[in-house]
Amino acid sequence: MSKLFTPLNLPNGSSIPNRICKAAMEENMAEAGQLPGKALVNLYQQWADGGVGIILTGNVMVAPDAMTGPGGVYLGAETLSDPVARAKFETWAKAGKSGGAKLYMQLSHPGRQVYATQGTEPVSASATRVKMDGPAAKMFGTARALSGDEVRGMIDRFANSAVAAEQAGFDGVQVHAAHGYLVAQFLSPLTNLRTDEWGGSLENRAKFLLEIIRTIRARVSAEFGVGIKLNSADFQKGGFDVADARQVVEWLGGEAVDFVELSGGSYESAAMMGMAEDGRAQSTIDREMYFLDFAKDIGGTAKMPIMVTGGVTKRETAETALAEGNVDIIGIARGFGYNANIPKDWEAGESLQVHVPTVSWKNDLFKGLANMAMTKMNLYRMGDGKPPQRAPRPVISSVKQQMKQAKQTKQYKRWLEDRAS
Repeated sequence: MSKLFTPLNLPNGSSIPNRICKAAMEENMAEAGQLPGKALVNLYQQWADGGVGIILTGNVMVAPDAMTGPGGVYLGAETLSDPVARAKFETWAKAGKSGGAKLYMQLSHPGRQVYATQGTEPVSASATRVKMDGPAAKMFGTARALSGDEVRGMIDRFANSAVAAEQAGFDGVQVHAAHGYLVAQFLSPLTNLRTDEWGGSLENRAKFLLEIIRTIRARVSAEFGVGIKLNSADFQKGGFDVADARQVVEWLGGEAVDFVELSGGSYESAAMMGMAEDGRAQSTIDREMYFLDFAKDIGGTAKMPIMVTGGVTKRETAETALAEGNVDIIGIARGFGYNANIPKDWEAGESLQVHVPTVSWKNDLFKGLANMAMTKMNLYRMGDGKPPQRAPRPVISSVKQQMKQAKQTKQYKRWLEDRAS
């Protein structure tokens, strides 16, 4: 039998049935109150039925005023005190675990990557701004640097959300330290310009991530899983690079971490969508797995399982990655927006390649947004109990996504106003 379908034991003592992980996608499908509702439950039920080994949720936010998108789910220390909210999270967890998969909640804070249209103040390691070209230049505002006390408070937020996730029935959490979000902003010398204990050397810049892990571990049970999503590199000159990632993974080996997922890029350099201008990142695009070369480099010193995500659509790609070493788990994201049954199909020798359509527009930003919009349209369909479309139309998908986001923004702002009153 292919290694892809053999169980994997995680350091926390749990075992997953196969090496396929439904990697996190930004579903942005919360209902009123930024809570998981019927659509998310339907979606995760389909993925659970498909036979996946681990399911990583899309971003669940640790702060109510910091969303990666207006349809994001929020889970804070106070959330589960409301029995209605608690029931919704518990129902979501049961659906995701119903097929035998381990369900990890991805915990995130966008930092400076908060859309200006949401009307909240972005915060970051330092007072910096996302640099985008053309019409996208006004998408983000300048972030305010967190004070030392606020940094400690942010660490508590991640831990509080992890405790709540365990109480709701999730098997673990994954701390999002990639894609230019807040933890990645502390790691990168381009966005962390601090001169206190949280900035300067890589050791200081990594302290925020390490303290989040230690605080979570101190508050959850030993059996509860903790994973990390880490950039292999920012793909920006002077940014967080592969040598930094290798050192951080080595430090993570001294913590109770169950796996590290390697990805890369940020809003400014979208390597996670295969569009970075870094030659080494592009070298693997033909065989799909964008970050496999980095896994070979970084994973050699890892003491925990390494997961690689990035463009996988073929069973052959996944099997090759496992065979070439330093990779233990294969993450698939967009593919699960086009076929919810990838693990069962591949184990049966059927549908060995997932058709994931892409657009060929010249503008990288709009190309990336259109590709994501097509996938999101399928996620919405699956949430409504409908089958995914093989080839959603990019322009129509983009327009519908913008309309939906505008509606979600109004709903999100009303929720913030209600919380403040």
